[in-house]
Amino acid sequence: MKIRNSTNNDLTRIMEIYAYARKFMAEHGNPNQWGPTNWPPEWLIKEDIEKGCSYVCESDKGSVIGTFFFNQGKEIEPNYIDIEDGNWTGSSTYGVVHRIASDGSERGVGSFCLKWAFDKCKNLRIDTHGDNKVMQNMLKKNGFVHRGTIHVDEDDNPRMAFEKMDQSAN
Repeated sequence: MKIRNSTNNDLTRIMEIYAYARKFMAEHGNPNQWGPTNWPPEWLIKEDIEKGCSYVCESDKGSVIGTFFFNQGKEIEPNYIDIEDGNWTGSSTYGVVHRIASDGSERGVGSFCLKWAFDKCKNLRIDTHGDNKVMQNMLKKNGFVHRGTIHVDEDDNPRMAFEKMDQSAN
């Protein structure tokens, strides 16, 4: 597998992957994270591509099998400023992964994408819905630690906030 920046030519495939992910989440006890709002909207993915923050994961055969948002910097995620029932342990400079999804055709796509992002930034944050047990298990398997609760703008459902840090990088 390999990771590359998304292009506008990938948009249709990215939206197909998100449609698959919404269906998968609903079938696995998480119908409310992206389902009711048909999240993420195409305009947001176009914006991510323009900003250079949208990535795709390609199989060894060159097929797009996964997608995610990644950015890094100082206090880059406004929704992460206020964290309840815990705290971030890293500095104000961190990486963030959002909207990670795969088409289900290969195992390990999510872990591969998270490892790629962590290799770029040794203080990585991500959040997920409380009903998204599949994502929570993947995050824990990949060394992420639950740090508290955050709230997002797109709905009223709180999110579980996770962080992975290389202690020597902080």
